[in-house]
Amino acid sequence: MPATVMPGSPVQLNGVTLESEHPQSVSQPQPAFQIQPVTPDPAPSQPRETWGGKYEFLLSCIGYCVGLGNVWRFPYLCYRNGGGVFLIPYFVMLLFTGLPLFLLELSLGQYGAAGPITVWKCCPLLKGIGVGMLLVSSLVSLYYNVIIAWTFYYLGMSFQSPLPWSCDAPQNAPLCQNASGNSSRFSASEAFWNEQVLGVTHSSGLHDPGPVRWPLAICLLVAWIVIFLCMLKGIRSSGKVVYFTATFPYLVLIVLIIRGATLEGSIEGVRFYLSSDWSRLQSAQVWNDAASQIFYSLGIGFGGLLSMASYNKFDNNVIRDTLVIAIGNCCTSFFAGFAIFSILGHMAWRKRVPVGEVADTGPGLAFVAYPEALALLPGSAFWSVLFFLMMFTLGVDTLFGNMEGITTAVLDEFPALREWRRKTLFLGALCFTFYLLGLLLITEGGIYWFTLIDAYSTSFGLIIITLFMCIGIAFFYGVNQFCRDIVDMICRCPPWCSKLVLYFKACWVFITPCLLLFILFYIFLEMYNTSLHYGAYAYPRWGKALGVCMGTVTCIQIPLWALVAICRESGTLTDRFRKAIHPLNSWRTATTHAEVIDVPYTINLVDSDFASPPQGSSEA
Repeated sequence: MPATVMPGSPVQLNGVTLESEHPQSVSQPQPAFQIQPVTPDPAPSQPRETWGGKYEFLLSCIGYCVGLGNVWRFPYLCYRNGGGVFLIPYFVMLLFTGLPLFLLELSLGQYGAAGPITVWKCCPLLKGIGVGMLLVSSLVSLYYNVIIAWTFYYLGMSFQSPLPWSCDAPQNAPLCQNASGNSSRFSASEAFWNEQVLGVTHSSGLHDPGPVRWPLAICLLVAWIVIFLCMLKGIRSSGKVVYFTATFPYLVLIVLIIRGATLEGSIEGVRFYLSSDWSRLQSAQVWNDAASQIFYSLGIGFGGLLSMASYNKFDNNVIRDTLVIAIGNCCTSFFAGFAIFSILGHMAWRKRVPVGEVADTGPGLAFVAYPEALALLPGSAFWSVLFFLMMFTLGVDTLFGNMEGITTAVLDEFPALREWRRKTLFLGALCFTFYLLGLLLITEGGIYWFTLIDAYSTSFGLIIITLFMCIGIAFFYGVNQFCRDIVDMICRCPPWCSKLVLYFKACWVFITPCLLLFILFYIFLEMYNTSLHYGAYAYPRWGKALGVCMGTVTCIQIPLWALVAICRESGTLTDRFRKAIHPLNSWRTATTHAEVIDVPYTINLVDSDFASPPQGSSEA
């Protein structure tokens, strides 16, 4: 019986498995065997780590997804976009964009057991998606640790009584009306934030950064040292830390809700948070805000989810994890709103102003409005310490996920760096480089640069990356094959999992790409019609152009690396394209757990090797 060998499959030769990285389909006649010398690795690379248990992975993902955006962004978006009505577009976007893309990233990382770049062995044409994810994570990590530095600064200042941003502090006496004691012409917390922390009052804009704020520089250095130490021991050690960092914010939120419920005006704050304006559902802005919050809070497209899932065991139930993490994260956002607005309601009652005048978003909520509200509570120093400890744990978990996406991508591309000494040097150089670049963001005009990077690093570039990721898996790799991969990982797939796979399949092929195109169109429309502001400062055209360039650099990697992949192949343009979208054999060997023996020669088989043998021939 003659042996039959399919193109691209491993070939057994005298008990040795020989593989070609690219399955060949060249029409030109060539010798039966092309033998090329391969230089063996001088030293074997360190084996890839795995999570100590499934709960460590779940808590790490929850800590990564539940971040500062849940505290300072979602509650503000909720009341700005119709209150409780905002939950309708929010959960619609969760069902049709958030959950499908979340499962796609988790499944891709777990099945391929590789980081954001190497995982695209499943479709080499789309390697640029991984490179784009790497750049997005780098930009986010650059400014995100600045937030942790601000948190460190406020945390240190919280061990004072009275708090330095309260009206009880002597230096704030000119800002507060001593006559009534419960209102102020100017916010003492805003003066503390702008003058003592940022120093932004001494800068006139992007072109005038001014000197570095050295107290913040020290806090930023400490923040990067913390991240370096978390990353150094790998996921085996960091997986133990998340038992505290991922659960502590929930305890603080519960305590803050209980405390807020006892305050005067808290009911008005919650009523304001949940007030319903049904007419807002007609606005495209509401739907775009819902989608952007889903992406921002779930960390979709940053590469962190994919990297963390790559350390999972092959048979982990990714569908169960998707439902637990994504829905849990969204419920946390809604839950956090009660803690925030109950205390802001008390602040509005004390100042005798509407709740809308004390609500804010972004850094303004976390470092101006909420600290001012905490300063009005009895035992304000204790509540302030508790709040900024929560902010610190939220920030560290999220930044760890971003940095994990960066380091996993690099270590998978260069496995020799996994060796302990090399990994230490690499992580040290990476963190120190981010620290030096981050110094621009803690100058007197650094908040202008911070806002610019925040606005454009996760804008249209991130949507384009996720759009191509969805299209690439659905139409190039093949949605049927991807669904089979998921079922293979789950092994004994429960009936409810099988039905959900069909739902996700419909999303990946049609619903999710259409919604992503709608979001992308609206982002470009909004970018053209509106200007970027920080307070009263309007960004110049060159600043806006710089932000657009930031977003373009991330998504332009997709066509650039696609061109590289096509140029590396041989044959006609059609042949090159077909080869570039075909998975490499090493994509399968990483997941089937088959023992592949490395030999010093790679044998490339051609079409003639797979021709049917003549009748009557015998096996050699």
